Amino acid sequence: MTIRLPDAHGTLRTYEPRTEPLPLTPGTPVTSRTVFSAAHVVADPYADASPDSPAAVDWDATLAFRRHLWSHGLGVAEAMDTAQRGMGLDWAGAAELIRRSAAEARAVGGRIACGVGTDQITRGSLAEIRAAYEEQLAVVEESGAQAILMASRALARAAAGPEDYLDVYGRLLRQAAEPVILHWLGPMFDPALEGYWGSADLDAATDTFLEIIAAHPDKVDGVKVSLLDARREVALRRRLPQGVRCYTGDDFNYPELIAGDERGFSHALLGIFDPLGPLAAQAVRALDTGDTAGFRALLDPTVELSRHLFQAPTRFYKTGVVLLAWLAGHQSHFTMVGGLQSARSLPHLARAYELADGLGLFPDPKLAEERMKDLLALYGVHR
Repeated sequence: MTIRLPDAHGTLRTYEPRTEPLPLTPGTPVTSRTVFSAAHVVADPYADASPDSPAAVDWDATLAFRRHLWSHGLGVAEAMDTAQRGMGLDWAGAAELIRRSAAEARAVGGRIACGVGTDQITRGSLAEIRAAYEEQLAVVEESGAQAILMASRALARAAAGPEDYLDVYGRLLRQAAEPVILHWLGPMFDPALEGYWGSADLDAATDTFLEIIAAHPDKVDGVKVSLLDARREVALRRRLPQGVRCYTGDDFNYPELIAGDERGFSHALLGIFDPLGPLAAQAVRALDTGDTAGFRALLDPTVELSRHLFQAPTRFYKTGVVLLAWLAGHQSHFTMVGGLQSARSLPHLARAYELADGLGLFPDPKLAEERMKDLLALYGVHR
């Protein structure tokens, strides 16, 4: 069987899908690295909702996808930007997602960490921003999940300089019941976070970030760095206090960062591990046995797909992630909260399909082919 796919120039070319998937089976939790997959939400395709409406979520399919990730031995990073936090999923929806997913994690013994932000407000004083963080921190802690302190658009807007970040984060860390993960999300993922930590100079911002951690090392489990700059991430992780982990959020350079070097390595908290979950788990199990070459042999070929999904505008990577979940059979439709399924072009989606198929990511390649043909038909590409 063949399929006609449009390229970047609008020309249709013939592609022959593979017939057999990569053999990937569930397994026990990985041990040599702490690995979280940031997970997407599945929209309710039958809800009468507009892009401005509160998110209508298919809870059964959303939770089933998390069970899929846990079954392969990965942790789940919940209510993060991969779940369209701030891009279709508001705080009310995120709070329900956190409670439901945390309960599911307890039921199956899965590891979970959840995003804490300030998205119930758009702007406010530092006191109001801190109160918004505290409200969300309470929800996550009450759910029994680990907290991930996410970057705040409201704080980026209100902070006058580094001292305001030191004050807000310092107060939050002092009251956190358990060690948290601090998340530095770069402006390529969210333009509203430009100049986070009080400076557009990344060296100065890094100094402030490290000052916060150094003042509260017992309250920081680790840091998640999403700057798409491997050199900067390595430099930062070498400056972290003993016992504070670096979780890579670099969807361009993750194999080398997770593999590490003679001076250390990064753990992982990655959006690309949503579609790559089973393959990523198998790769890290190679690391568990000390087989770095085997790890790289499995994971290096996935970078082309990841760089494609996360190409600028990077914040729309979720569209490709959900496309691949649909093609892989994890949901019955290609619909997203906020109507974000329209955020990428047909040639972009076609290339995502081709790259994922080439890697053997689809458990049923025939199903993926038929669904891709259905999507192409909607755009006028005849079978």
